[in-house]
Amino acid sequence: MTSETPTPAPAPAVARSPVKAPISTPNRLRKIFGRLFGISAVLSALVLSFLTWWELDIRPRTDDAYLRANIVGIAANVSGYITELAVVDNQKVAIGDLLFRVDPRPYQAELDVALANLAYVDLEIQALKDAITQREADIVNAEAVALYNMQYLARIEPLLPKQFVTPDQIDAAKRNVRTADASVLQSKAALAQAVANLGQIGNVNVRRARAQAMVVENQLNVGYCEVRSSVNGYVTNFNISVGQYASTGVEVFALVDTSSWYLLANYQETDIRVIQPGMDVEVYLMAYPRVHFHGVVQGIGWALYDPNQGSNGVLPTVSPTLDWVRLAQRFPVRIVMDPSDDQNPYRMGATATAIVLSNRTREVPDILKPLMPDALEQWLGTLATPPAPMPESPGR
Repeated sequence: MTSETPTPAPAPAVARSPVKAPISTPNRLRKIFGRLFGISAVLSALVLSFLTWWELDIRPRTDDAYLRANIVGIAANVSGYITELAVVDNQKVAIGDLLFRVDPRPYQAELDVALANLAYVDLEIQALKDAITQREADIVNAEAVALYNMQYLARIEPLLPKQFVTPDQIDAAKRNVRTADASVLQSKAALAQAVANLGQIGNVNVRRARAQAMVVENQLNVGYCEVRSSVNGYVTNFNISVGQYASTGVEVFALVDTSSWYLLANYQETDIRVIQPGMDVEVYLMAYPRVHFHGVVQGIGWALYDPNQGSNGVLPTVSPTLDWVRLAQRFPVRIVMDPSDDQNPYRMGATATAIVLSNRTREVPDILKPLMPDALEQWLGTLATPPAPMPESPGR
């Protein structure tokens, strides 16, 4: 018999705890830097938010601002066909420059008629003066005749009792006296009529003044045929040509008046409490982002257009913007701009940013003073100090 060696049973598996791999130094530094970066980002956001609130609370600003200028509509004072155009679109013009000319021939003809009528009136006035002289002579003659008849009656009337004259002669003499007196009255009335026909009131002859006024009116109409610029500015919306009919009072194009520029900046109603007329304003135009311009607050609007109240086109309309949930209304603040220069000219409708340099001051709260260095506290106090007069800038 062969003997078999028994096979030993397998040993049970022993559970071993996993061994963590050691963290490498680069990964550990990355985590540390990540946490530090996150904490610094949060702190920076808080600090920047505080500084932004601090700055905006004492120097309100808005990007909802647009440059404006007065628009002068150009229309002819007389109607007629345009015979000459002296400007082109977007051209710069000065006061007194010729813009266009209306056909003056009809108005020149009316002026010639008025001048002829004035000369004729002068002849009429001379004739009326001669008529007055004649009426004055008629009065002298009538008074002389009346005086003679009165004296004749006085001489013969005492002779009637002595029968040197007849009663018929006395009646005839009395009749002549009455007739002479009537002639005197008639001559005086004719003189008054001649004086009235002359139309002289004091040192003014109304006949000639009326004719002279007609001459002046037609001279003005002839002058109105040349339409000239009344402001310094730029031609805009120029869409006319020679041969077009210009109607009286109907605008044919417009001029942008460059003598006065202003900014309409729409500020939230929570900001206008610190804005007052006369405050300096820093202005930045989108067209010249690196150029600093200057303006002065003229006033703040007192009313906005309300569809329930009407008056559309008279009151300003400002569209509300979404600000969190509550919509803060915006009121227009008019800011008078300094004159522009040739290198950075203004353009109406340009987008701008306006920063009002208010006179409001703010001190660092006592609760925050222990948490910030002296340098930061001093710097914040500098931000809250009313600004000094602004130096000259390229836009002034």
